[in-house]
Amino acid sequence: MTEQTSYRALQARFQPLFEQIGAGAVAREQQRELAFEAVELLRNAGFSALRVPPAHGGSGVSLPVLFGLLIDLAEADSNLPQIVRAHFGFVEGRLSSRDAASQDYWFAKVVAGQLWGAAMAERSDSSTNSVSLAAGEGGWRLNGEKYYCTGTIYADWVAAVAMHDKDFVSVVVAVDAPGVTREDDWDGFGQRLSGSGTTRFADVAVPEAHVLRRFKPGELRAESYISAFYQLFHLATLAGIARAALRDASAFVQGRTRAFGVPGQSSPKDDPLVQRVIGRLSSLAYASETLVLASAEVLERVHQAELTDTAQEADYVEADIRTFQAQQVVLEQVLEATTLLFEVGGASATSQARRLDRHWRNARTLASHNPAIYRERALGNYYLNGVSPGAAWRALHAQDGATVRDEASAV
Repeated sequence: MTEQTSYRALQARFQPLFEQIGAGAVAREQQRELAFEAVELLRNAGFSALRVPPAHGGSGVSLPVLFGLLIDLAEADSNLPQIVRAHFGFVEGRLSSRDAASQDYWFAKVVAGQLWGAAMAERSDSSTNSVSLAAGEGGWRLNGEKYYCTGTIYADWVAAVAMHDKDFVSVVVAVDAPGVTREDDWDGFGQRLSGSGTTRFADVAVPEAHVLRRFKPGELRAESYISAFYQLFHLATLAGIARAALRDASAFVQGRTRAFGVPGQSSPKDDPLVQRVIGRLSSLAYASETLVLASAEVLERVHQAELTDTAQEADYVEADIRTFQAQQVVLEQVLEATTLLFEVGGASATSQARRLDRHWRNARTLASHNPAIYRERALGNYYLNGVSPGAAWRALHAQDGATVRDEASAV
């Protein structure tokens, strides 16, 4: 089965589910109703096990197929891909580690429908990691607080990073473990249902089997495509938002019988200016999706090289560079699309009953997670001085014992 055939077959399988999720998107937004039902639908349909190899009971899809489906899901409701971002990052980390025992242990839980959230970043005056791991009876004890814990409210497990002495330590904690509390206190104006609030750990027991990795400052993912993977998740979500903007703008125009400045009834869908706006929206959506899928192909090549032990530093550099380049363009394209859609309807397009503003708010929020200006500078440094983004980052933080690269790259 070709990659495109695989995607089409899975798209046909999941499309009714995506349509069901999309049907409730506006109501959830209006009422700020957390998407527990939608997440449960994905869980029960096996969506969360898409990347788990068939030998472990999953679908074993390629990265281009995964990101194609994530774009489809984001078109239905852009909160959903962000909710499962940490989960898929955890799975990808296990795939990339090629640790057979770890894969056997954790993939069985993924195939059973269990989900992961992240507890990596903190809200503080400096880039610190204040969560601590200390030796305790029967294993370890975890204490501290994290913010921006995307998806954790919906999850069964939390993937967190803590400090032990001067080392970073990646751990996994069950959300129902004594001492774990989660709060729905995310106050961003977009992605309001993503569950990106606070997680607290109060003397939480962590068994040795749930300690994934220990590393020194400056050693975070020296060679990996995981950071690019996490960034591409945001870009796939943005590409889905662009599609949703095209869909909603088209539906809005097709139902109208009056146009600005035209007396009596008219047909806005026949207006050349309106047609031009829709045409532009279609181009922006297509270009964004194309860039995401092209970047996914690069990541897939790196993943395949890892499986055959042929991956080189240049492969990881290319993954970062191509994803950073896509980011610079996709952000602008989608933000343009989510503003331009209002040009087709005048003031009536601002009705809260339609919530068309959610597309811009969600896109702007996603675009702010990993500021593009820093990635643009990294690209310039690479092309001018031959310094890869990973090398530049490691040099900057090699002496900083309390810095985490981004929202889940350490797992």
